Amino acid sequence: MGISIKGKLIRGGIAAAAVGTLAATALTGAGSALAEPQAPKAPSAATAGGYQFVEMGSTHDRTFNQLLGINNSGKIAGYFGSGNAGHPNKGYLISPPYAQGNIASENYPHSVQTQVTGLNDNSYQVGFYSTQNKATPADDNNFGFWAHNGAFHKVVFPTGNNQNPPVDQLLGINDHNIAVGFYLNGSSVPRAYEYNTANRRFTLVTEPGAPTGGKAPATTATGINSNGDVSGIYNTKAGKTDGFLKLRNGDFITLAVPGASMTQAFGVNNHDVVVGAYTVAGGASHGFIWRLGHGFTLNVDDPNGIGTTVLNGINNENDIVGFYTDGAGNTDGLVAFPPF
Repeated sequence: MGISIKGKLIRGGIAAAAVGTLAATALTGAGSALAEPQAPKAPSAATAGGYQFVEMGSTHDRTFNQLLGINNSGKIAGYFGSGNAGHPNKGYLISPPYAQGNIASENYPHSVQTQVTGLNDNSYQVGFYSTQNKATPADDNNFGFWAHNGAFHKVVFPTGNNQNPPVDQLLGINDHNIAVGFYLNGSSVPRAYEYNTANRRFTLVTEPGAPTGGKAPATTATGINSNGDVSGIYNTKAGKTDGFLKLRNGDFITLAVPGASMTQAFGVNNHDVVVGAYTVAGGASHGFIWRLGHGFTLNVDDPNGIGTTVLNGINNENDIVGFYTDGAGNTDGLVAFPPF
């Protein structure tokens, strides 16, 4: 499935969706057996922003875990498996107190791969799935979904201009059960959208004043809060990949770390605190926190993954989830807790 868009949209997931140098996360497969979480490590010493980091994930695959969303009850959405051939993505949910047995599989029925990318406080989850697990993850199809109380619903943006194979992913959902995501058009350009799970209506998410139609810039919606504010990633007029926060009133705020070659916003909470990752010269990836009216906190990296950290989701308590690459080359899920 390729990279998670929520991760450089970092490689290791279902299909790769390119927003500039972005890619989209991999999918997991159907009904994996109940997975047990890795025993959390002791919290690390405080790093940037005073956050403390704990490694967390599934013992079904210690080489590849990504944590992508966290709700206000502390429940976490994630997946294991790189998405490479024979190594499919498999989705799961982890519940507090994060002990053995608090992790449960969450996979689209009869899928080959599934990735759970977001969840809200109403027991709704979103993500995407694939019916394939090919040698090249970018060749796998992707279809969005939302799920509630064990019932899964497929979501595909209604357009006749789809990439082949099709790529459609839902990446976040708020407490009004409005989801966001993107699809790839026939030119493999991402188009961001909102989806109302109640009335099944789609609405494109665009940069105000940007060209429309075939000339519209690449845009991906990655998160939405209960105020209707949307986080995401887009290509600027200068051809750079930056993050954005689009407020419900229409204000469009570009999030660009000074000096970074790329900035990607992956999640937003109800206080308009945004998390994501930025890339610097040499390709190092660092986590960031951005607060409306206050700006960036940079170098928010797991101490075991400095230069490889991606922050992907945040709840209203400012608890953060994401992932990093460790010294052995494994992708590890992380939970970051704020200072008291």
